[in-house]
Amino acid sequence: MTEMARLFLLLGLAGTAVTFLGSLALWFLDEPRRIRRALRRVLRSEPEAMVLAKGRGRGAGFSFQTGLAAVAWDRGDWCLIYRIDELIGAELVVDGQVAARVYRGEPRRALDQMVSSADQVTLRLLFDDPRNPDFDLDLWLRGDEARRDDWSPQAAIQEANRWLARADAILRRPPAPKPAPVVSAPPPSPPPAPIDDDPPWDDDEDEVADQDPPRLL
Repeated sequence: MTEMARLFLLLGLAGTAVTFLGSLALWFLDEPRRIRRALRRVLRSEPEAMVLAKGRGRGAGFSFQTGLAAVAWDRGDWCLIYRIDELIGAELVVDGQVAARVYRGEPRRALDQMVSSADQVTLRLLFDDPRNPDFDLDLWLRGDEARRDDWSPQAAIQEANRWLARADAILRRPPAPKPAPVVSAPPPSPPPAPIDDDPPWDDDEDEVADQDPPRLL
């Protein structure tokens, strides 16, 4: 093999290795995979359902196996964890108006009209948490048609409706029974000191009885 052929072979192998590593990096850093990995980590199991706001680095998922729900943003770099029973509702918001909703203790308000076009489609999850009571997922924003060919306002509304149905099923589940409080038993008390049944004057009588009787002179 000539030097020129060996050089071309090395260049080809190097190019193949660079292409493979680049493809692997793109696969590993893919936004949906990063969010799924983050949700899997905080939920401590594979999410049984997951919704993504693609292009905005946000997602949410839940796991009945661990009884947890979680939301993620910044492509999974930040997450919030809730108990599933802390979910109190969900809303489908179209162009700033609530088009459908489910809420604990209320009948489901279904989507009553078809929406052919919209500038914004948002799925809002509501939690019983005063510090972080809601989480918005913008499933569609104006301009997404230029970025994604496989997405539309109707597809975003259908995805949000599926999540409303999931939220409704979660809210209708009976709450998990809370474990009974554990009451620690008091430490055992030391055994009582033995009680001498004989009265103290018996000891004096015994001592007198042990002495020799007086001699008669």
